[in-house]
Amino acid sequence: MKRFFDNELEALRTKLLQMGDRAIDQVRLAVHSLTEADLALADRVIQADDELDKLEVQIDDEAIRYMTLRGPIASELRLVIVGMKASHDLERVGDEATSIARRARKLAIEPKLELYADIPRMAHIALEMLRDALDCFVHEDEQKALAVIRRDAEVDNINRLVYRRLTSYMIENPDTIARALELMFISKSVERIADHATNIAEEMIYLAKGKDVRHNESIKQPQPPAGDATAES
Repeated sequence: MKRFFDNELEALRTKLLQMGDRAIDQVRLAVHSLTEADLALADRVIQADDELDKLEVQIDDEAIRYMTLRGPIASELRLVIVGMKASHDLERVGDEATSIARRARKLAIEPKLELYADIPRMAHIALEMLRDALDCFVHEDEQKALAVIRRDAEVDNINRLVYRRLTSYMIENPDTIARALELMFISKSVERIADHATNIAEEMIYLAKGKDVRHNESIKQPQPPAGDATAES
């Protein structure tokens, strides 16, 4: 029999997913403001940062109220705790989007460096990771969560590639150092967004299975294809 206040947990889940959609949209718009040198769009992202802050506070307040008044059982308690942790990660994603927009605003009034291509590609992967991690919150899909965690290395590799390319470019073109450094910081922000997606995916595994997989390096390793001879040896 379902407990009579299950609708409160569903409301918490719904608010978290709304927060996730907003965070994803903020990152998408921030990256677009960079590639299109769109000052107005960058300002829009910066001004919207408070929305995610308020949602995080609301989720925390509702979660604490639920734990205080409802005496949750173990599975409910996991959901509430994971929701609070995930909302914190989403708030940090919003902070990174704001950071990207602020730097995009600086770069918009400077001559453009033709080294932007890898950053939108990295952002696309990071946002896919974030969407999939949030989807696991709905379906409690351990395998999808593991796939998100393993994909983090892909973003890390692109970030290192961006750093190498920009470092070489700065050496060859010293007058571009300030702009190249801004791009490095933006790349790092995107890499951190993928880290937050990974954190959420790890929490989703805890929600689904009660297993804490944080700091477990073995689960981050790519898995061999099905039927691979090395997997069967």
